Amino acid sequence: MSPSKPQKSGSVRIEHSLNKKENEFVFSRRKDILQSLKKLHIYCSEGEVPNIALLGSGGGERAMVGLLGSLDQLQKTGLLDCVLYLSGVSGSTWCMASLYQEPDWSTKLETVKDEIIQRLSGPAVGWGDAYNKLEKYYEEKDIFSLTDVWATMFITTYLKEIDEHTLSDQWDQQSKDPFPIYTVIDKQCKQSEDADPSWFEFTPYEAGYSLTGAFVETSNFGSKFKNGRKIKNQPEIDMLYLQALCGSALADGDEDIKFLWELIKDFFHHLLLKRETGMFEEPSKEDKCLQVLMDLVDMNLSVLNGIDPSALDESIRIKLKELTEGKHQLVIQTQKLIVTDKEAAKQYMKQFTEDVCHDLSHYCNFLSLGLWLSIIKCMAQWIWGRKYDFLHNMKDKAVPAALQESETRDYEDGGLLLNSPYFSVLREERNIDLIISLDFSDDNDPFTTVRDAAETCKKLNIPFPELNIPIKDIKKPKDFYVFNGQNVPTVIHIPLFNVVNCGDDFEECKKKYGTFQGPYTAEMIPDLMEIAGKNITNNKEKLLEQIRLAMRPKNTQNNE
Repeated sequence: MSPSKPQKSGSVRIEHSLNKKENEFVFSRRKDILQSLKKLHIYCSEGEVPNIALLGSGGGERAMVGLLGSLDQLQKTGLLDCVLYLSGVSGSTWCMASLYQEPDWSTKLETVKDEIIQRLSGPAVGWGDAYNKLEKYYEEKDIFSLTDVWATMFITTYLKEIDEHTLSDQWDQQSKDPFPIYTVIDKQCKQSEDADPSWFEFTPYEAGYSLTGAFVETSNFGSKFKNGRKIKNQPEIDMLYLQALCGSALADGDEDIKFLWELIKDFFHHLLLKRETGMFEEPSKEDKCLQVLMDLVDMNLSVLNGIDPSALDESIRIKLKELTEGKHQLVIQTQKLIVTDKEAAKQYMKQFTEDVCHDLSHYCNFLSLGLWLSIIKCMAQWIWGRKYDFLHNMKDKAVPAALQESETRDYEDGGLLLNSPYFSVLREERNIDLIISLDFSDDNDPFTTVRDAAETCKKLNIPFPELNIPIKDIKKPKDFYVFNGQNVPTVIHIPLFNVVNCGDDFEECKKKYGTFQGPYTAEMIPDLMEIAGKNITNNKEKLLEQIRLAMRPKNTQNNE
């Protein structure tokens, strides 16, 4: 693991090497792992200590609770102290963010676990607090997107908190826990099917493209860069936003756009109700502007539900004419909208929504209106996770041209490409010997993530073991699979629901713990943790055996 060259603050690093501080952590952590192995009666030299990465897949609250239950049992069996990296995608990052709030959480996991369970079982964040946080996001940075909306309107209902810590600050107090890696993907790269630069990671020290080797200090992610140098500062993203970014599965397509419009409508009703009770001043012009936007939300929902929106269309035009005193009318012409032609209706509503927002922005200048205009424009254009591109105008041959040409990039849930963060730990410089993949997916094929990882590794010439999966196990998976080979990391694949911990009812277990069914009840959380924990306790000896087999000499010269 060669260290990186010293990096100037506010500059981009293009190197296939570890950040210097990460390298120092790895060197120190390996010494601690050596002592932990001895406690488990596994004896080796310091140079033979295996580098172990623990992966948590996506799966919403199921993944969050499943990872918590798994870590609880790993800690009780002494195995957690042998893990070098903890990497998550989507729902697993929700668990990680909760854990790393507490310094050295792995040394007091019983207490930390109980606090998390109590919070998840408690009341959701109040509407007023969520709205204040949304306004803060809108005011404090240049680029606003639906990820900000998702964070405050949705993520808070599951996590029951607004976590304003930052990743870099959070880690300053850590010393005894596995090194965390949060993962997302670059939406434009995914859409162009350019897999190599798609994977993007956040660590306490750097954020960047895992396989491309292009990084910026985590505290500077989102700031504006040109030619590899920061030219305009933006606030570091907080953990609430990071969890929303990692858990933004809706961002990839518009199949669930109705769900988000409904969420926005509900939030809008809270705002209007608050105004009616006199908690806001009530300038009539602002009221009319907000009502236009409310009609616009209803019109979008009408079209999505196949209902004729002509009455709402007319109402919006009349109100706009009143607001502008007849000086301006919508460019888009009134027409008979055929809602059964879904694609045409979609395009009409996109243009209509953008035109209405454009007109209102010229005639109504109020803070709350600016926020809601931004929300609705982002809905029309479906903008998620947009940030300044720190590789803009880099002119570096080591970086794909597409990553250097755009001023902004969009980031989204990594589970949309691969529902497990394999490519964060498959960076050659991390030199991983053993991957323990905890799979909380709900695919019909419980081996989808490991299959996809193997297929992509083959395309990219990344060492990965051959898979030998019995056909019968696809319908009835066991709780422990090992894939290994020469000069490749060993991969342990553990499906959450299987015939060992759930018996023949594992399909019913899957149905009970859906990804988008809403926050889990106080009874469901410990039950799911127990199911996940059994996958560890039932396989402790098998895990120990694979750790023994993963021991091999390393070149530690660069770590000293």
